[in-house]
Amino acid sequence: MNTSNEKITIIIDTREQLPYRFPHPTLRKALPAGDYSLLGYESKMALERKTKADAYGTIGKGRSRFVVELERLATYDYAAIIVESSLSDFLKPPPRSKLHPKSAINSLIAWSIRYNISVFFTDNRTLGQTVALRLLEKYWKGQQHHIK
Repeated sequence: MNTSNEKITIIIDTREQLPYRFPHPTLRKALPAGDYSLLGYESKMALERKTKADAYGTIGKGRSRFVVELERLATYDYAAIIVESSLSDFLKPPPRSKLHPKSAINSLIAWSIRYNISVFFTDNRTLGQTVALRLLEKYWKGQQHHIK
């Protein structure tokens, strides 16, 4: 566990194909769940990044695997899904998707309630990166406050 005199280090999952860039030290490491976490808090806090196409695929064909991940994330102190899309754009399915947008949004809403996982629609990748950074920093600061 990190102590209050240590600096924030962001963990990026080794399976994350297009990682965000952060103004803090980062470390590539296999995470038990999620795409981003903090050193020392890997099983307590995680963020899952999704593009619109990835979200539709995960909610549709990858559903059973994703539910297992959500169940794991539900045991964490904090977890969130960051969707790199506006809500209005998310309601327009990606090409070749057979999933109805109503089913997609209803799944995200149901999972946010069932698993106590926040869902952020961020319009685009740049805003997704900003939201991820702020969530990671805020969680870190909260943990450092508890250590003192």
